[in-house]
Amino acid sequence: MESIARRLFYSAAVLSFTILLAAGLVLSAIYRRTAEASFDQRLGVYLRALVADIATPGEGGREGADELSDPQFELALSGWYWQVTRLDGDKPRVRGSRSLFAARLPRLANQGVPAGLGGARRGYVKGPDDRPLRMLERVIDAGDQGLYLVQVAAKSDELDAQISRFEFDLVVTFALLAIALLGSSALQLRYGLRPLRRLQEGVASIRRGDAEKIDGDFPQDIAPLAGEINLLIAANRTVAERARTQVGNLAHALKTPLSVIVNEASADAGALAGKVEEQAQVMRDQITYYLDRARVAVRAGAVTGSTDVGPVIDGLVRTFQKIYRERGVNFSAAAQEAVRFLGERQDLEEMIGNLVDNAGKWAASEVSVSVEPEAPRSAAERAYLRIVIDDDGPGLAAEQRESALRRGLRLDETKPGSGLGLSIVVDLAGLYGGALALDESPTGGMRATLRLPAASNSVAATAS
Repeated sequence: MESIARRLFYSAAVLSFTILLAAGLVLSAIYRRTAEASFDQRLGVYLRALVADIATPGEGGREGADELSDPQFELALSGWYWQVTRLDGDKPRVRGSRSLFAARLPRLANQGVPAGLGGARRGYVKGPDDRPLRMLERVIDAGDQGLYLVQVAAKSDELDAQISRFEFDLVVTFALLAIALLGSSALQLRYGLRPLRRLQEGVASIRRGDAEKIDGDFPQDIAPLAGEINLLIAANRTVAERARTQVGNLAHALKTPLSVIVNEASADAGALAGKVEEQAQVMRDQITYYLDRARVAVRAGAVTGSTDVGPVIDGLVRTFQKIYRERGVNFSAAAQEAVRFLGERQDLEEMIGNLVDNAGKWAASEVSVSVEPEAPRSAAERAYLRIVIDDDGPGLAAEQRESALRRGLRLDETKPGSGLGLSIVVDLAGLYGGALALDESPTGGMRATLRLPAASNSVAATAS
């Protein structure tokens, strides 16, 4: 779905275009009517002059309207014409300007043009040379002088050019206005939606672990939402802390009776005591496993902080270097301090510690740990990091790798452990949205690749 800003911008663009188009059509129509009225007024001057000539007989009893003083009516096919037709008689008598060159003007009445105020008709016709003409005609009743149809016409090229220039200027003006409106709409949306972007950045900072709440001043419409989010985050932390406390209390409540059972059983050398001690130890391991899993599920589901991966790996490598010193196993680490795990430190230590310990048990002489940031493909995707542990031990066949991740399954009983180490890592990584994969190492042993969510800002800094 499109963003709010884009939807608002598109709606503003469509409305602006519609309004400007309607306004342009209305203004163009108004200007055309005004220009035609002005042109008709000019023709009306000649028409009134002709009417005056008709009403005033010429010398020697001849009828008036033989000519107009404007020389445009003297040039043949000049585009300016007048014509007077006497209608009261057996046969209409027609007189016209010399510019008609023996041609005749059509009548607007025959074309269905209605008469306006005062009986005048105005409209467009084709002239003698098929050019469009703007015509004004009127029937004059001169009493004893007779009944006349007076017509004055002029080419409409000038009128059309004037209207075209106005429409061109109107289109250019409205296009610039549309660009200005769209630009102002974009700026308005950018400014108006800035509080929402700040709110989004605040939530993203909390998700990355860079902040614990949304800070800053927001407008009255957004401030209640920011406050509710802060209250929700605070309630989430309270519930997580309460659940963590309950899990810890349950762990202590169960471990104490189990310790008593183990101590009592160890005091007896019988077969039953040995079996009780063995099963009590299994129960202790299972309780520890499931309580740790519940504890991590609470933390992973809550809003957490972030942890530097480099110091955690360096500390674990130094610890296991001392533990496996007698076997001559060398531990090395290559981690960038800028990479951060989006979760709690003790969970990261437990996952990496189990993997490094497992590699140390099987390695012949070398264990290496490296961190590879994995940049997201888009801003909407979560950033991840990969922690790779390689050893030069015997490794595992492809069909054995999946079995090694099952809870409580030990492929070699000669090695110490409960068989829960790798399954704990799988569960912890899954609760954080990560995963554990086993593969063949370039050194000949086994490679464990732990993929975990990372603080996106740290991945971006590392990539840059």
